[in-house]
Amino acid sequence: MLRTLSEKVRSEHAAILIVDVQNDFCAEGGAMHGEGRDVSMAQAMVPRLARFLAAARAARVPCVWIRNVYNSTPNWYLSEVWLEQASRRRRGLYVERPVCEAGEWSGDFYQVRPAPEDVIVTKHRFGAFEGTDLDLVLRSRGIRTVVMTGVATNVCVETTARQAFLKDYYVVFASDCTAAYSQAEHDGTLRNIDNFFGQVAPSEEIMSCWAPTPAVVR
Repeated sequence: MLRTLSEKVRSEHAAILIVDVQNDFCAEGGAMHGEGRDVSMAQAMVPRLARFLAAARAARVPCVWIRNVYNSTPNWYLSEVWLEQASRRRRGLYVERPVCEAGEWSGDFYQVRPAPEDVIVTKHRFGAFEGTDLDLVLRSRGIRTVVMTGVATNVCVETTARQAFLKDYYVVFASDCTAAYSQAEHDGTLRNIDNFFGQVAPSEEIMSCWAPTPAVVR
């Protein structure tokens, strides 16, 4: 059993999940911005995420990128249930305006990008385990802990964290390397995760667990 944060995020069995850091969710002119949502929290989070990923790579913690593809020309992925919800609540997104199209600016990564050795998992629903090979990727690497980052805190990041917990992964939720479109939504998820699905910690605390131990001078 892994009890402490340091035990959970050891490079031998932890992986960073970077969820949906894509133009449609973070950039001005993207889908969320066009829907009227405030993307400033997401944009402010990304430099912290970049620093966090650099520390993870230095500590040899694997980085797994989660990328959404929703709309496609033949509409392979969006069911009538999804489209009904979108038409009722999403101001034309998915129905009149496509979201995260493959090969388009809308679905490209925002300001941070995978390294050549990083894995990219493509999903078509809020949860990154739904209909993807994410579980296979993680278990093939002997991963026991997922460290959650990305957007939106209360939608795709939270859904993926819940799925991970139900699949018996330890969940560490990086509180300042995730972002939502309001502080209330962000804070609500942090409370919910910490109560029921994992451990919430700021990125500095997580990175401190990867700091090399000073050599003992004898």
